[in-house]
Amino acid sequence: MTLEVVVAGLTPLSSCDWPGRLVATVFLQGCPWRCTYCHNAAILDPRAPGQVPWQDVLDLLARRRGLLDGLVFSGGEPTRQAALVGAAADVRAAGFGVGLHTSGAYPSRLPALLPLVDWVGFDVKAPARLYRAVTRVGGPTTSADATFASLRLVLDSGVDVEVRTTVDPTVMGPDAVAELTEALSGLGVRRHVLQQVRADGTTDEYRAALAAC
Repeated sequence: MTLEVVVAGLTPLSSCDWPGRLVATVFLQGCPWRCTYCHNAAILDPRAPGQVPWQDVLDLLARRRGLLDGLVFSGGEPTRQAALVGAAADVRAAGFGVGLHTSGAYPSRLPALLPLVDWVGFDVKAPARLYRAVTRVGGPTTSADATFASLRLVLDSGVDVEVRTTVDPTVMGPDAVAELTEALSGLGVRRHVLQQVRADGTTDEYRAALAAC
């Protein structure tokens, strides 16, 4: 039986998920991390059933040929799903570009996936020493190690990439932001975008901590 991606949600038209492109975006179910500012808690559990059949996504692309430039796989963490490679191949075979939003949690999945991807929006949470304070899982640098290993793979592949950081003021101050920017520059990152944290959809505890900053 062929694996099929588990799709938690679908945005049929977006002008902001892939800079300069008009795309549809699918949100894949499941994420291994529990980030402080996450506003997609409903799609974190990998055991939850999908809400949108993959064939419905392919049917949408077929109807919007000539209008859409591509499809973005977002999440959750899309690389958690082994079926992502096959889904990306489906999209390319249909004549559309493939975009990927990832935090780099699964570096071992990238070598097979990156040849099928045209653009990556890569989420780097913080300097390595502060990573666990954001992701809230694993050892002190477990999630950071995965992220930076993945980032190196993406950079080495030559795929178009934009690195984004949502600045969590409960974890990162100006010095930490400068530290991260310098580290990314040293790795060869050319585009690093800082994003303001959004309180909506986060926990009451986090909103209170944010208000106290």
